[in-house]
Amino acid sequence: QVQLVESGGGLAQPGGSLRLSCVASGFFFSNYAMSWARQAPGKGLEWVSGIYSDGSDTYYADSAKGRFTISRDNAKNMVYLQMNGLKPEDTAVYYCAADLAFSYRSDDYDYWGQGTQVTVSS
Repeated sequence: QVQLVESGGGLAQPGGSLRLSCVASGFFFSNYAMSWARQAPGKGLEWVSGIYSDGSDTYYADSAKGRFTISRDNAKNMVYLQMNGLKPEDTAVYYCAADLAFSYRSDDYDYWGQGTQVTVSS
């Protein structure tokens, strides 16, 4: 059974940091590209960042460039999103997603976690 379980969300002040984690099970993690996407209240799903199966390449949405860092540990079946310089507009539910092929399109991902809430507010 495929499972993706996110953690690390919470309340942060503007300018603060959070580190999201996602642990995967039920599939051969090392073969899968991983991405983070988010959904803000009243808005659609936005792809945020992605990483190739071997970690060789990473990609970011313009909204995340220079502030967020995606990484993975294939030995632990984990993917992370380090978020620095948080802004109120980063408030959203953050999801990790997996697919055999890397894509910038959230719709292309086969497997999804349940999400973790990130709230940025003073």
